[in-house]
Order: sequence, then C-alpha cells, then structure tokens
Amino acid sequence: MGARSAGNPHAACDVEGAGNVARSRDLLARQSSTLPGRRSALALLTSLPMARGFLYLAVALDWFSRRVLSWRVSITMEPAFCVETLEDALARHGKPDIFNTDQGSQFTGAAFTGVLASHRIAMDGRGAWRDNVFVERLWRSIKYEEVYLRAYDTVSDAGASIGRYLVFYNGRRPHSSLDGGTPDQAYFNPLPFRAAA
Repeated sequence: MGARSAGNPHAACDVEGAGNVARSRDLLARQSSTLPGRRSALALLTSLPMARGFLYLAVALDWFSRRVLSWRVSITMEPAFCVETLEDALARHGKPDIFNTDQGSQFTGAAFTGVLASHRIAMDGRGAWRDNVFVERLWRSIKYEEVYLRAYDTVSDAGASIGRYLVFYNGRRPHSSLDGGTPDQAYFNPLPFRAAA
C-alpha cells in the first residue's frame, strides 16, 4: 500500500511497485468538463450478462467528449485485458494528462499503473467517484440499449455485437450533454472554449 500523510488522508501517494505515478484527489473534478481537448481519460469495467454466465467489459473513455477510445471484453477480471485497453487507447489517441479509474485491483496493480508511469500520466486518487459518472452513464446506455436486449451465446458474439453498438454510440447516438451531438463530433471537432459570463 502506498504511503499516506498522517495529516491528510487524501495526500498524493505512489502505488507500491508502480514507480512515480502522480496521484491527487479529484484532479479531474478540478478540470472543467467544458474544456475541450484530450486531457483526461477514464477506464472502468463492468460485468455483462450472457445466456450462460457473465463477461466483463473494460473501456477507456475521453472525459470531455464521452468518446469510447478503446474497449475489450474478457471472461475473467484479470488485469491483462484492462492493460490492453489502456495501451490501445494510448497508441491510437495519444496520452492524456490525467487518467481516472476506480480503485479495483485491475487498475491499481503494478501492470496498469506501470503503463501510466512509463508515459508520465497522472492518476486521479481515491475519493474521486464523481469523475466516474460519465462511464456509469455509458454502462447504463450499453446495458439498456444493447446487452439486456440480447442473450449472447458466446463471447465472440458478445464482442461483435458490443463493437457494433460502440460504433453507433460514438458516431450516431446523440448526447444531451453534448448539445445533441455525438462523441465523435465532440472529439474530432471540439467547440472553442467559451468563458463563463
């Protein structure tokens, strides 16, 4: 477990074995969601029902545009598929300044945090649950608009169907938080920053 300041339980700390991953409470919350750019990203996983059993979906999501940058499905909760999701997002979309995850062992272990450390990406710390709201909204959308409407027989069927849904989600599904635009529109054509009056 990383060291903590005795005076402040939310002081910055390093994850054991992960190098110098900068962690700070609510880093993402301090960045306004109205600021365009690829500065912040999130990764979380959820379980999805199949006809028999469950599978797990991990995504990397751009915080500003809500665009799914990368995703993977797995039949286990091993960290490897989460690390692959992160590496794919970094390779295809570049490095964000801050990366937020939940506190699951897949994201706090040396494999995941080591990738962040090697790219000098800050990781948001504990107590930043509000930052996960965007991914939780994605989970709601994908479960109610895709997963619960089907009973996947195989992992490959689930992966193919979820892949089609995520193409729709990024490119055609309007989002009220994006003024009716799509995540692709917000990601590739960010609006100029408007200062508050």
